[in-house]
Amino acid sequence: MSTPTAEKVVTQALGLPPALRAFVAEKLIESLDASVAPRLSAKWQKEVRRRCADVDRGAVKLRDANKVFAKAYASLT
Repeated sequence: MSTPTAEKVVTQALGLPPALRAFVAEKLIESLDASVAPRLSAKWQKEVRRRCADVDRGAVKLRDANKVFAKAYASLT
């Protein structure tokens, strides 16, 4: 369900630098989860931002979750 206003917001958000996009994404996700989960502590918010920055800088190697889970499962059987 897309509206011209929503499309404009998304387009503008995608034009932001990576750190600001991560901030916007975090706030949007928090707004969805607000009624289900408690708010993240300041310490965890700082940790999430640090990890996002590491990803944006290419300082960490990301791995495919399906492969990681398959390897973990294989090690149990």
